[in-house]
Amino acid sequence: MSRSHLGPRIAALAGLVAGLGPAPLLAPAAPAGVLALAALAAAAALALRSARSRVAALALAAALAGLGVGWARLEAIDAGAATPGEGARVAVRGFVEAVPRRSGGEVRVRVATSDGRLALFAPEPVPDLPPGREVAARGIVREPADWERPSLRRTGVARIVEARSIRLTGSRRGGLPYLTDRLRDRAERALSQGTPPASAALLRGFVLGQDDRIDAATVEDYQRSGLAHLLAVSGQNVVLLALLAMPLLALAGLGLRARLAAVIGLIALYVPVAGAGPSIQRAGVMGAAGIAAALASRPASRWYALLLAAGATLVLNPRASGDIGWQLSFAAVVGIAVWAAPLRRCLQGEAERGSVRAAVAEGVAITVAATVATAPLMAHHFDRLSVATLIANLLALPAVAPVMWLGMLAAAAGQVPLVPVEPLTGLAGVFAAYITQVAEWTAAPRWAQVDVGLPSAWSLAGVYALLAAGAWSLGRFAAARGALRPRPPPRAVAAAAGVVLAACLVAAAGPERATSGPAPGLTVRVLDVGQGDAILLQPRGSDPVLVDTGPASGGAVERLQQLGVRRLAAVLITHHQSDHAGGLAAILARFEVETVAFGAAEPTMAALARASGTAGDQVAAGSIIAAGPLELEVLWPPQALVDAAAPAGRDADPNRLSVVALARFRRFELLLTGDAEAEAAPVEPGSVDVLKLAHHGSSDGGLGVLLDRARPEVAVASVGEGNRFGHPHPDTTTTLAERGIPLLRTDEHGEVVIAVDGGDFSVAGTG
Repeated sequence: MSRSHLGPRIAALAGLVAGLGPAPLLAPAAPAGVLALAALAAAAALALRSARSRVAALALAAALAGLGVGWARLEAIDAGAATPGEGARVAVRGFVEAVPRRSGGEVRVRVATSDGRLALFAPEPVPDLPPGREVAARGIVREPADWERPSLRRTGVARIVEARSIRLTGSRRGGLPYLTDRLRDRAERALSQGTPPASAALLRGFVLGQDDRIDAATVEDYQRSGLAHLLAVSGQNVVLLALLAMPLLALAGLGLRARLAAVIGLIALYVPVAGAGPSIQRAGVMGAAGIAAALASRPASRWYALLLAAGATLVLNPRASGDIGWQLSFAAVVGIAVWAAPLRRCLQGEAERGSVRAAVAEGVAITVAATVATAPLMAHHFDRLSVATLIANLLALPAVAPVMWLGMLAAAAGQVPLVPVEPLTGLAGVFAAYITQVAEWTAAPRWAQVDVGLPSAWSLAGVYALLAAGAWSLGRFAAARGALRPRPPPRAVAAAAGVVLAACLVAAAGPERATSGPAPGLTVRVLDVGQGDAILLQPRGSDPVLVDTGPASGGAVERLQQLGVRRLAAVLITHHQSDHAGGLAAILARFEVETVAFGAAEPTMAALARASGTAGDQVAAGSIIAAGPLELEVLWPPQALVDAAAPAGRDADPNRLSVVALARFRRFELLLTGDAEAEAAPVEPGSVDVLKLAHHGSSDGGLGVLLDRARPEVAVASVGEGNRFGHPHPDTTTTLAERGIPLLRTDEHGEVVIAVDGGDFSVAGTG
């Protein structure tokens, strides 16, 4: 295809992407009217004589068309959502649409019912829920929280049903989806044969994107090492699979066109075998585009392939650009298109194509290009970066292509009855075990992952500008060695690249941005210490903070030892009663504690701190306790109230002096109320994510007002099983139920774990 023909096509595709990308961020108008304007702009493009004017008018027409199509698609997606009333008790019966997500003891799954799509949330244990199977559940309807809404809207879900359990009915959906479900079922059975369960779970993640049964510790290792992209099928994963196969095809003597046809055919076979779900389809489109872009001899052809893939995926779902997986996939294939060729030629040197050195150079170049291109987005979305990612990916490189090839062959062979797959899966399991060992090695050092944030679109753009300058310098260096002939890209290509970069940055910075990841940045544990309070806040990379210690016999020391805690940045004692401070002496004796903080002057606590060589700090409203990115701001009691109680260190009502603190971790907020009921300790925390009920959920006349001001998504309570106080009080549980706020309590749910990552969090009990 000549450059003259590509210029208008690139301009049109860039305009289409520029219209589709911001469609979710703009207030929708009449799609028909916008499409009419696009038709007028297209007619004007045909009438203009100047080539540049025609291209500009064509790009404008495509942008308007993209905006109109985007709004029309969003209307169609949103129309498929079920919208029962909030707080209603409903019976749900529908078909599983996607692989469930399991974290923090909770299962989340999207189902298609006769009334539309819903999300079902239920505590473990929940059986395997394969896509296409019918499930039934009963629960209470709630609207998604702010942090949940973007990801659910992308999949056409408007309501969540909180259920106690989910059961399979034994029925399946029919039609074409039934055929793809059967393909996936056979592939899954094949991958489960001939290898240990742990390796089988990994193969399901590598090949089918089903990572819900992989051990949590293994997932954490993959996250810290930067190998997590291998556990879920993405465009980056497909590109790596296909392009790492290219050297093998080259060694077999196949020409460039034959290799390209072979890998695209491989992808076309892979998509239906993997079940043809939306994420798999997107991965296939992105993978094919990345291959075409990497192998194209001219930059214009590369950008044409990438723009075509972006346009195709955004037409299917304009909100896809707000999905982290989409952004990472696109960044990976762009990085491969821009950097892989000059890197390969620098590493290959004078070696002939088809040689072992050339094959190794190609694999290393692709891995480095994809890793570098996705790193800024990782920092932007997750506020952290794996320092070990490049080392880990290079060490895993020799096993990635074999495990994917063997896994795909096993999945394909599993479609035919009586064909043995054990030799394939057995060998694939060995390669999977090697990759997992690499993940464990490279995740082990403390420096393997660091907290690095790129919070704004401008900072993200700045980093990518530096990377672009590096790519240009690399190209010049390769050209100086005679490996490349530097050629400036056509103006249309440069303009298209700018448009796509701007659209991606808008999507990344806009309200559709999602922040989620399997490895929590903060773990909050409401410990089960009987009738008492002990709450451990563990920010990744920093020493934890303990709020209250529970009673002396509550077992807080043993639980902290089980969790591997050796040092505490601070122990905050909300007030001096034994159910909150009884275990302080044992904590100070067993752990290294930097600071003991307390409210009203308490001689016993101050003496314990001095005896252990620990600093004792009195706090009041306005005080801050920090541990890395975690901050606890004291909201109550005011300094005047603390000073008035100082001579005796007591108060007629000790709960009135209980410390109330607001814990902040980036965009997550948790209100810790100790024993200070809202009617006795009026605070203005603003909107919070989670509320720890005061005084174990006792009757509190001010609770309703506090809930209306704070609007928590979840409430938790430290309660002793069968306690003689009747906690939590029926008035408290009724007040929560009336506002649709779920309550997790340690007497029924055991230890309550809150896993936080950016603005996303999950809450689940472990009992």
